[in-house]
Amino acid sequence: MQEDEGLGYGSSLPVPSVQEIVRNDPTNIPEKYIKDDEDRPKDSDISHLSLHIPIIDLSLLSDGDEAERRKLDVACKEWGFFQVINHNCDEVIPNMKASVAAFFALPLTEKKKYAMAVDDIQGYGQGYVVSEDQKLDWNDLIFLMTLPSNTRNMKYWPLTIPSFKESVDEYAVEIQRVTDEIFKNLSLLMGKEENCLKDLHKGVKQGIRMNYYPNCCRPDLVLGVSPHSDASSITLLVQEDEITALQIKHKGEWVPVKPIPNAIVVNVGDVLEAWSNGIYKSIEHRAVTNEEKGRISVAAFVIPGNEAELNPVETMVDDDRSPQIYRNDVKYIDYLRYTLAKKMDGKLANIEYLKLET
Repeated sequence: MQEDEGLGYGSSLPVPSVQEIVRNDPTNIPEKYIKDDEDRPKDSDISHLSLHIPIIDLSLLSDGDEAERRKLDVACKEWGFFQVINHNCDEVIPNMKASVAAFFALPLTEKKKYAMAVDDIQGYGQGYVVSEDQKLDWNDLIFLMTLPSNTRNMKYWPLTIPSFKESVDEYAVEIQRVTDEIFKNLSLLMGKEENCLKDLHKGVKQGIRMNYYPNCCRPDLVLGVSPHSDASSITLLVQEDEITALQIKHKGEWVPVKPIPNAIVVNVGDVLEAWSNGIYKSIEHRAVTNEEKGRISVAAFVIPGNEAELNPVETMVDDDRSPQIYRNDVKYIDYLRYTLAKKMDGKLANIEYLKLET
């Protein structure tokens, strides 16, 4: 990729570094970050279903285990979310986390060398900032396109950090291997050949968002990430093992996702919901902050090619039992630009764009 070219996906306005706000005054929460009362995290909204979140054993899926494949089917239908164990990524995950931590430990002047350009979402900054007036999230991030390698713009890569590129390279490849196994099994569950989902992407891409969530003296007033669903086919996340911050919306309540050490969290994105004609559900999720310490997370978004079509797979449409509810005329690039032109504001507005008018 040419270093002066953006992705063409959209852009995000520059905002102050939350990490620096906390470093300068841990008691300072600027008004822009204080959520309106109805958007603040409340104990009364929290569910106690954490123990019921599905766990999928990738080694069993790889062996063709039918019972594990059925568990995957139920997880995508009823939750849109699961945690993956026995994935053989145990070596690359700690290295990736260490590289992300090393980036956010750099001085602000150094991090700013990798700041997002005005026409791009790659680089250091914050995502989904489309207005000077909107409320902001309590996080900083750096987003990089990682696969295929010709989508990378190396001017955003902090190559001064020893082993950063090596860690990201190895992590990206292993996450793609996990992705391929999940796609293979989902394709079979959808009544298609095992390469179906991969082919629907018209060129699978991967972008990785590396997040830093500073501690906050009033976690009841802010959100690390506002509620949203992902404009990906699936998203694969690793998070801190000791801190519960991710929450998913299930049956109208927010369910805290208690980390399983070294597990990979996977959520269904809007694209897979459309391809499955709503049989598999993308999941609305958010992240809360905590008073004691900052944390990092690493989200790998599996992204279709620009020209990929988001209409339902024919095997997921049945005129009697599951009539078609998603449009035939949406290309991925148009959907992605639509989502990136808005602030994060739940799932409904995005998914309605993909649905047929009723």
